[in-house]
Amino acid sequence: MTNATQVLVEQLAERFLKASKKLVTAESCTGGGLAENLTQLPGSSLWYECGFVTYSNQSKRDLLAVPIDTLEEFGAVSEETALAMAKGALDMSSADFSVSITGVAGPDGGSEEKPVGTVCVAWCERDKGGNTTCIHFEGDRRRVREQSCLLAMQGLLDILQKTSD
Repeated sequence: MTNATQVLVEQLAERFLKASKKLVTAESCTGGGLAENLTQLPGSSLWYECGFVTYSNQSKRDLLAVPIDTLEEFGAVSEETALAMAKGALDMSSADFSVSITGVAGPDGGSEEKPVGTVCVAWCERDKGGNTTCIHFEGDRRRVREQSCLLAMQGLLDILQKTSD
């Protein structure tokens, strides 16, 4: 775990514990990397409930109830799918917050419309809707996945800051 990652995880732990809230993750292109980062911190079970790794469209449908219409109309790598994943993760857990990541980590799988490095992230708070972003990261597969996790964690911190103000 990089220093930047460790700092973010420690800040998240502090915020979630202070708010007595729990987190669920839904990951595709990061393959559980976010959950790995979050659970390296001792005591993470006090604020991290569970994670879903839904690499295929079928698993997104089966485990997170992502509508087939969303996948067909917008594709797996889209803000719409990321939001459906985040909402589905909340529905399938008792967590208070969720974050989802879906994208094209490479080196293959990109298209002109969604080149390698395209990543969509969604954050949701139970009963309050969600936010999404879609970004393009540079670098190899490892770097795209690492940057995706950092973005997901920073977004959670931003949301937790707003809810505590």
